Amino acid sequence: MSTPEEDIRPVVTVTLNPAIDQTITVEALRPGHVHRASAVRRNAGGKGVNVASCLADWGTPVIATGLLGSGNAAAFEALFAAKGIADRFVRLPGETRVNVKIADLAAADTTDLNLPGLTADADALDRVRRTLRELVLPGTPVLLAGSLPDGLPADSYATLTADLRAQGARVVLDSSGPPLAAALAAPDLPFCIKPNRHELEAWAGRPLPAAADLLEAARGLHRSGVAVVVVSLGADGALFVADGPALHARLPAVDALSTVGAGDAMVAGLIAAFGVDLPLEGVARLSVAFATAKLGCFGPNLPGADAVRALAGQVELSTL
Repeated sequence: MSTPEEDIRPVVTVTLNPAIDQTITVEALRPGHVHRASAVRRNAGGKGVNVASCLADWGTPVIATGLLGSGNAAAFEALFAAKGIADRFVRLPGETRVNVKIADLAAADTTDLNLPGLTADADALDRVRRTLRELVLPGTPVLLAGSLPDGLPADSYATLTADLRAQGARVVLDSSGPPLAAALAAPDLPFCIKPNRHELEAWAGRPLPAAADLLEAARGLHRSGVAVVVVSLGADGALFVADGPALHARLPAVDALSTVGAGDAMVAGLIAAFGVDLPLEGVARLSVAFATAKLGCFGPNLPGADAVRALAGQVELSTL
């Protein structure tokens, strides 16, 4: 497996609806009761920002763009400065939303409360499109991630994907609901998507209770033109579908300090693997290792590269 320093290509992440994640830890969440928090953490986040943070920890050069409220941008600017992430966010008047995450230690689970955020318009999206035209070269991995802010149409990711495909970028899309459906119905498809089971069921419009059901849905998306389809399954690892045999990859269960952002870490692993052209087995190993390594860290962070590589070597692979 390539080391993080070898033959690295810069990555661009796009986050149109970032957030400041406030994680409140309680011993046991009991609805209707008063709780005393044991810890409170605030992190600049949103899917694309989290992915950029993990990639920076791995040693990948990252440029982050999207839409950011000028009223509380300091938390993001501090993160970007600390991790060496190039900040090309478009600033809008107002404040970026705050997401409250209640971490329940007894249940090893997290409850999310996502607050309202910025409202954007066509001009804001055009400013992001112009920024991407300046940043993206043929072969650049570009991540489009997360929900859309109020004011932007559901086909916004489809629009950006068409732009980026025309520039020769490899687009990784990590979204859900109408934005994902619109992107998958468009003529220009992303290179890779990473739905979880619930998101894939929502797109398919039916339950997918068995692994065979998930696999067939993923293979259908691959046949339609998505080069790599990854279905994340939480503690059960992930399915990987591309040309050739499909793979199931997982690691044994580990004690988790925080499950928040594990899916984003998996996306970071996918992009890190794509950046050095690993085969599907390498993509599966590295992305599952990223997600597992993240479980031992609070916030959008990874441990050292040696620890991640050690986990990648332990990933259990089976051919489907």
